[in-house]
Amino acid sequence: MRRDQTEAEKKLWSILRNRQLTGVKFRRQFPIGDFILDFYAPEYNLCIEADGGQHHESKGKQRDKIRERELLKSGVKILRFNDHDVLNNTEGVYDSILKTLKRK
Repeated sequence: MRRDQTEAEKKLWSILRNRQLTGVKFRRQFPIGDFILDFYAPEYNLCIEADGGQHHESKGKQRDKIRERELLKSGVKILRFNDHDVLNNTEGVYDSILKTLKRK
């Protein structure tokens, strides 16, 4: 069951859904192991995360490090954006994702 999306996640999904970004298929709320990824492009093994304020606190940072380490073991690359950037610098976020996809 999908949890309620934040405004930043909704904004990101509006960019990523329906292969709008260079034809790449993204899935939202995608499970890998014990983790639920905000957005995942299986073809690129790329996870995109929209991070709220809890990710900037010490507990959140520690959980993110563990999560990232475990996902990297599975070959998943993680691209993180804070909610503020997603909402206020959408074009910059779009460009960053596009550059990452082009490097693959």
